[in-house]
Amino acid sequence: MNADDLKKRTKQFALRILKLVAALPNTVAGRAIGGQLVRAGTSAGANYRAACRGRSKAELIAKWGIAEEEADESGYWMEVIIEGELLKQNQVQPLLDEANELTKIFAQSRISATSGEKRNGKSKVYSNRQSAIGNRQ
Repeated sequence: MNADDLKKRTKQFALRILKLVAALPNTVAGRAIGGQLVRAGTSAGANYRAACRGRSKAELIAKWGIAEEEADESGYWMEVIIEGELLKQNQVQPLLDEANELTKIFAQSRISATSGEKRNGKSKVYSNRQSAIGNRQ
């Protein structure tokens, strides 16, 4: 997948997010979660586009990291929608799957871009994203 394909894919993701949020109930919970999901879901693509225009490798890596976080946050809000029974799982699951795929793509891109720094000892990258406290034995 090239940069233009991923730009189109993230834009389609944002548009699908808007449609999903429009289907949420007009309740306090629906409006609150919908607002969060719109911000995160549209931000993933916007930050990916910003990464494509990055002025430096560090800026590119930072923007990919933000896109990764926003795609992952979108997945979180969709899980809340499903588990809170705001919409049926079959309405949300395909878009949740896409959020998870985009998260993986952005994470792998960020990790690949930082692998040279990791080898040179300039930066340490934690690819499993788990708390060091939780991993102590």
